[in-house]
Amino acid sequence: MMEFFRFLNDQLLKMNWLDDLISLLVENVFGLSAKGRIGGSIHFFLYDTIKIFILLSVLIFLSSLIQSFFPPERTRRILSRVKGLPGNILGALLGTVTPFCSCSSIPIFIGFTSAGLPIGVTFSFLISSPLVDLASILLLASVFNWRIALAYVVVGLILSVIGGSTIGALKLESQIESFVFQPSGSQPEEGNLSCNERLRFAFDQVVFIVKKVWLYILIGVLIGSVIHNIIPEEWVAMILGKENAFSVLIATVLGVPMYADIFGTLPIAEALVGKGVGIGTVLSFMMAVTALSLPSLIMLKKVVRTRLLAVFFGIIVIGLILIGYLFNAFSFLLI
Repeated sequence: MMEFFRFLNDQLLKMNWLDDLISLLVENVFGLSAKGRIGGSIHFFLYDTIKIFILLSVLIFLSSLIQSFFPPERTRRILSRVKGLPGNILGALLGTVTPFCSCSSIPIFIGFTSAGLPIGVTFSFLISSPLVDLASILLLASVFNWRIALAYVVVGLILSVIGGSTIGALKLESQIESFVFQPSGSQPEEGNLSCNERLRFAFDQVVFIVKKVWLYILIGVLIGSVIHNIIPEEWVAMILGKENAFSVLIATVLGVPMYADIFGTLPIAEALVGKGVGIGTVLSFMMAVTALSLPSLIMLKKVVRTRLLAVFFGIIVIGLILIGYLFNAFSFLLI
């Protein structure tokens, strides 16, 4: 069963088949090693661009198809029951069963917001989804141990709930771009739609939103592909040692531009711990990579205004720094 789950995760979510195809393309067409600096950058750009567009389109289509059964007014009536802290907890928990990277979580964020879900709940989901999922718990336990894996999940959920609750309390709905609340010119009306009408509605939503964000996706992945293959792992390990009092701060700053999901950060995290980097520093780095990647921030800027983006960024950064120093201080309880 575990092998079947791993196979589905690798082929459907991580798209290893696409990774292999792009590797063959880079090596046979460009004549470069997919593990080299230039070849790796080309591989990263092509692979992540195609993967994100596939996920973006599929997720928008599916969420819009579901939305066709729940027109805005009906959806708002249902979701109006989810308020306050329980709503934020629900959003964070929902993020744990949707293991998408930070970029892939944004279309779901758009769908939730347009359906009338409170802004705090949507941000709890947006923080939780790239940080915590069931597969990551098993992988963290296999790389480190169960105490670290469970502690990572707990602090990830707490950060998601606190972050979403804070944003909700600040009432920043006006900082979300208007097109998010009305993703297309026409919305499904109350009543029964035919199958073809629902499919057409979902397809129109995909076209509308992709037109809005495609340039930001390309710019973001281009930046990520350049940075991803320029910063050496050895250099990161050298400046993040336990003796450096600012290691957590540096790890958080370094993690932001390194766009990847949690699966991509685990090998780096394992290497960093092996070279003497504190567990709290490593966790801050991992969380910064997954929750605050530069490409996702660029994409998020398309749907929210500067003030809300700054509040979101500030809450996560402060939370990651606190988590890092706390874990370093009490690491003896986990290792």
